[in-house]
Amino acid sequence: MAWAVLIVSGLLEGVWATALGRSDGLTRVTPTIVFGVGLVLSMIGLAVAMRDLPTGTAYAVWVGIGATVTVCVAMATGQETVSLVKILLLAGIVACVVGLKLAH
Repeated sequence: MAWAVLIVSGLLEGVWATALGRSDGLTRVTPTIVFGVGLVLSMIGLAVAMRDLPTGTAYAVWVGIGATVTVCVAMATGQETVSLVKILLLAGIVACVVGLKLAH
């Protein structure tokens, strides 16, 4: 159960990071609300997952998922360029996250 919570929490990290970027310095209402709600839920999920998972593993997985989701959303919306190198590097992050799960 801790792993499922951690994965959802990591996805929410991608949500709040994307919303923060779109909030224009927290001046746009809707992205600011999405940022705040996403941040709180993501942190709660991380805290819950850390009850059963080591801090280092949980944090690395959370950040890896969040960073990957954030970059993928940016590439999908045209805010960031897509390149083979970036895709391979993102695949490396995903592989490391999976590796941490398997090593646990």
